[in-house]
Amino acid sequence: MNSCWRDSKAWIEEGLPLSTGNNEACKLYDASLSQYVGWYDDPALGGLESSCKKLLASDPDFVMGKVLVYGLDLLGTGKSIRTDAKFKEDIEDLIALSEQTTLTNREKLHVEAINFWANGLMKKATNTWESILIDHPRDALALKMAHDTYFYLGQAVQIRDSVARVFPLWKKTSPLYGYLHGMYAFGLEETNFYEEAIKHARLGLEINRKDAWATHAYAHVMEMTGQQSKGIQFMMDTESDWNTCGMLACHNYWHLALYNFDLGNYETVLDIFDNEVGRRFKSGTLLDLVDASSLLYRLQLENVDVGDRWEQVYEIGKRHFGDNILVFNDAHLVMTAVGSNHHCDAETVLSSMKQLMNSFTHYCQSAVATKVGYNLCKAIVAFDSGKYEEAVDLIYPIRYMLEEIGGSHAQRDVFNLLLINAAMRSPNKTQIGRASCRERV
Repeated sequence: MNSCWRDSKAWIEEGLPLSTGNNEACKLYDASLSQYVGWYDDPALGGLESSCKKLLASDPDFVMGKVLVYGLDLLGTGKSIRTDAKFKEDIEDLIALSEQTTLTNREKLHVEAINFWANGLMKKATNTWESILIDHPRDALALKMAHDTYFYLGQAVQIRDSVARVFPLWKKTSPLYGYLHGMYAFGLEETNFYEEAIKHARLGLEINRKDAWATHAYAHVMEMTGQQSKGIQFMMDTESDWNTCGMLACHNYWHLALYNFDLGNYETVLDIFDNEVGRRFKSGTLLDLVDASSLLYRLQLENVDVGDRWEQVYEIGKRHFGDNILVFNDAHLVMTAVGSNHHCDAETVLSSMKQLMNSFTHYCQSAVATKVGYNLCKAIVAFDSGKYEEAVDLIYPIRYMLEEIGGSHAQRDVFNLLLINAAMRSPNKTQIGRASCRERV
């Protein structure tokens, strides 16, 4: 194991002791955490997935090892204790192990947060991580998991402020310090502080030019400020830095494609899809699947022939119809279902969403589905059926609540485009379409 990874003594000196007597486990925890925070796969370790397997094997009773690995499973949004019996058993075993093991209060709170998330209480999970950060501001796992969960909840201010609260308390020499600039930059961008966002994105990239999240924050600013040509140049100039970060490369190529879409370069978008996005989403990662469906849906709204590409996305996404882990995912799965002409699967998403709303009312996503998600998904189906006026009637009243489904401003913009297209194709709603277009100037 690389000597640079922190051992038990180093974690104690950091003020973040780990309850395991296995030094190898401590180092693997650091290695796995570092790859997660940096969105990269370390080839010397076989990547993050391999690191996590080694971490669990190094000490089967290492609670924080399980917290990290199961937390990543939850954040991947590809599995749920409602739909995966083995994962449910894993979470239950973690809870039981934590009760039988002498842990620090910080470690107990980490277990509590994972249990909240697994049981659909995402906001309680973030509150718990924030409690950890009050006493342990340099706990990178608590910070990053809160950061990513705020993203899923569409809580842009919290994305920003969670980092702002702890940033001054980190030493510039601390491991992972540089990544805080990219995280903070993204929160600043999502709350419209574009100049500050660019400043921190650049600082992050000065420390580590391969910081894909800092690159991602910079890319968002270019999109939101209408600097598509500059964004294209930036992404192309730095491509060899960020395309090696496998966990985020697909999404950063999505940004490159989005610039070209905005400029009407539809053939270039299709090329990026085929050469980059298309081959990466086949990993099955939901973030990549969302990127693929979002690109194709935008193109389809512009009457671009996308060939059989929808079927490729459908083959990867079909096992997730009915998961209902995130409303944001569900909306993109409905796009995939209607785009590939598997309309029964769109109905599967809607019916399972209805069941979530009725039977799991304590889930955060149940409330989001009730308030916004169900009608949004119905609007996608209505539009596909040529019921444009119905689509407008479903989306228009909720258009300012869409942030609650999570994702970024740039990602959610596809729903604004859907509203505009539906309104312009409906004789009785064209004024709404024109008004919506004027908002974009």
